[in-house]
Amino acid sequence: MTLEAYFASLPKAAVAFSGGADSAFLLWAAQRYGCHVTAYYAETAFQPSFELADAQRLAAQLDVPMHVVNVDILAVPGAAENGRKRCYHCKKALFAALWDAARRDGHTTLLEGTNASDSVADRPGFQALAELEVVSPLRLCGLTKQEVRQLSREAGLFTWNKPAYACLATRIPTGTPITLDALEKAARAESALARLGFTDFRVRLLGENARIQLPEAQFPQALNCREQILSALRRDFSGVLLDLYPREGE
Repeated sequence: MTLEAYFASLPKAAVAFSGGADSAFLLWAAQRYGCHVTAYYAETAFQPSFELADAQRLAAQLDVPMHVVNVDILAVPGAAENGRKRCYHCKKALFAALWDAARRDGHTTLLEGTNASDSVADRPGFQALAELEVVSPLRLCGLTKQEVRQLSREAGLFTWNKPAYACLATRIPTGTPITLDALEKAARAESALARLGFTDFRVRLLGENARIQLPEAQFPQALNCREQILSALRRDFSGVLLDLYPREGE
């Protein structure tokens, strides 16, 4: 089945919109193929502010209405505790809140942007989506991550080459309780590195230290910017470590 055929049979839908490449393309395709679509963005302490800004920018460019749904994720049982099923508890709470908002607006279908390249076997969050009957059209239509990016580029979406960005909770080791202070430290550190020109990186919290993960090609840049990095991160971390294993995937 093609996306065009899928949306031909779906006159109205809500889209869980994160501001990332996949959900951006899904939103574009829904509108392009005649579906009356509304975007819903879940705002939590796990998302940095630039994600909301990107979502608002794209929704405005597409002229698609977007609603921001605030969720106190640190109050969700199983989320702040940061156990191995954190992603399940988080997704269940987020999509339940999005469903509530969408149903109040008269929607009976909620879509999200998982693509055919995403492995669902080792991601407990997908269990929550199945339980809540959230539909993944990109996956149903067999569209891979590479195809989504290429089609997004052809459509003129600025998100076509946006790096994948896992939520800030992933910066804190599993089993370590998540606090707002820890999330804010991770967000400040990553914002500082982005301003220095680094891309597709992560800053992990390791006790009172920051562990920076970079693509291998950016290692020399990190050494050249050592003083700037230390100056930016010193207020929040006792030590700043560079992981010599190149960052790959999440």
